[in-house]
Amino acid sequence: MGLSHRTLISIVNHHQIGTISMPIKQFEGSTFVAFLDISGFKELMKDGDRAWNALDVLYQEGYNSIQASHGKVEGLFVSDSGILFTRNGDALPAMLTNLLRVVQRLNRRMLGSNYMLTTSIAYGSFKFQERIEFPGIDKNPIYGNAYVQAFSDNASGTPRIEPGFCRIVRENLPGEITSNVGTPADQLLHLLAERRSDRRHLYFYWNLSHRADIEAFEREYTNAYSLKYSGMLKALKRGANGV
Repeated sequence: MGLSHRTLISIVNHHQIGTISMPIKQFEGSTFVAFLDISGFKELMKDGDRAWNALDVLYQEGYNSIQASHGKVEGLFVSDSGILFTRNGDALPAMLTNLLRVVQRLNRRMLGSNYMLTTSIAYGSFKFQERIEFPGIDKNPIYGNAYVQAFSDNASGTPRIEPGFCRIVRENLPGEITSNVGTPADQLLHLLAERRSDRRHLYFYWNLSHRADIEAFEREYTNAYSLKYSGMLKALKRGANGV
């Protein structure tokens, strides 16, 4: 399945939304693909300084995180979004671990600057082909079911992905991965788990160090959402009662 290409314009200064990417060789095959973006970026755009700062952090930390993978993970960043993928060469669990390590580092660095990401990962066919049209303009056609699934899940997946979360689409996920979920043999795969009644995804708890902490984190996160809802109810009731 193909998607029409998107024209990508390189950043020339801190006040131009564009792209940052490392040189990426052509790729075609089955692999893991992650699509991520900054949570609440439309809201951040109301404050230009915060929006530009968020992009600066995403581009810089995205670059650093990919570099730290030593060629195991590649990707590019477009506006407030990023596309990451792994190259073949390692066993599937190792490939996914490499991608999760980059996702974890990038999420933690963004969190340190008070920004959150949403990240969706899918496995399947993927093709990246870079074409230089003329100096200054890059056209990067991206094809493949894995990219489509990751993008669609992040944008409109069910249930809707919540701020700060990273999840893997279970459809097409190889048995080599599902059989390793929750096993202590791999520290990062050990942090994969189902969430509530959602059987369509595996969630990667990048913010935790131990699987045993997942339940407590889920309670705290849910309570934070409940408090926000309670606050909205109180505001509405005060207004309705003329207080």
